[in-house]
Amino acid sequence: MKTVDTLNRPLRDLRISVTDRCNFRCTYCMPREVFGKDFAFLPHKELLTFEEITRLARIFVANGVEKLRLTGGEPTVRKDIEKLITMLASLEDLKDLTLTTNGSTLTKKAQALKEAGLDRITVSLDSLDDEVFKSMNDADFPVQGVLDGIEAASEAGLHPIKINMVVRRGVNDKDILDMAGFFRGTGHILRFIEYMDVGSTNGWRMNDVVPAAEIVNAINEVWPVEPADANYFGEVAERWRYKDGAGEVGVIASVTQAFCRDCTRARLSADGKLYTCLFSNFGYDFRKLLRDGSADEEIAEYLRSVWRIRDDRYSELRSEQTIDLPKVEMSFIGG
Repeated sequence: MKTVDTLNRPLRDLRISVTDRCNFRCTYCMPREVFGKDFAFLPHKELLTFEEITRLARIFVANGVEKLRLTGGEPTVRKDIEKLITMLASLEDLKDLTLTTNGSTLTKKAQALKEAGLDRITVSLDSLDDEVFKSMNDADFPVQGVLDGIEAASEAGLHPIKINMVVRRGVNDKDILDMAGFFRGTGHILRFIEYMDVGSTNGWRMNDVVPAAEIVNAINEVWPVEPADANYFGEVAERWRYKDGAGEVGVIASVTQAFCRDCTRARLSADGKLYTCLFSNFGYDFRKLLRDGSADEEIAEYLRSVWRIRDDRYSELRSEQTIDLPKVEMSFIGG
């Protein structure tokens, strides 16, 4: 069943946060001064169970969702995540099951994730420079640990592997060409993400944003690129193909080139609230319906009613007036 919002955008993609916890403290997502040792994470009883997640996913797929992405926090720190993947992989009409990770556990988990039914994976890696990377992840985790994880995922067959680099001016923008050069010709797809004003704790300033156009121009001067067509309606990354055939890169430009008009994504938090925009400050409580004994069709009708009134287009409206608005943290609803 196809459900569209007020701007005629269908619901196609659901990102499911399976935990609000993470073993990194990335400065643009979970800054340690906020998410310190005394931070109150969700107690286990408030998390959706694997059975509840699967039930909701089945309802969402029946109402137009084609792709599920597991997120966090760091999804691989959720105990027995492979069991959830097996349950989701069995859903009829689901076309794509994927997961976004910081890569820290992949050397141990990649094969099991693949065997459980995961189709592919996206890995976050913000620099190849150990000093820069450790300063950004604030967990003293080395670059090589992530690279080893990417190799393990590749050997397990989790293809294509996408690598996400959040670019922040004065922090890791000097590493753009090093990253591009390293992943050229590997078959992996490197994507550069403009530093976004997600949540309210990362100290975002417009001056810290490196525009996607600047990134593409820098790469093009060294390795000429040409635009490539989107793979599907609503794809967040603008694709650029190396003219020499060495693969492609992508840029995600939600700050300077907003793509709200094509957004087909919703986000389910670990405690069962549905957010219709990455920059939302309000979530719709689906856990309550699950635990109050609502029938599948009642939950489906609530979902359709939520999506039909959706009018989110934060990135198109972004201005100095929106910077201080309260927004849910990215670590709570996934990227």
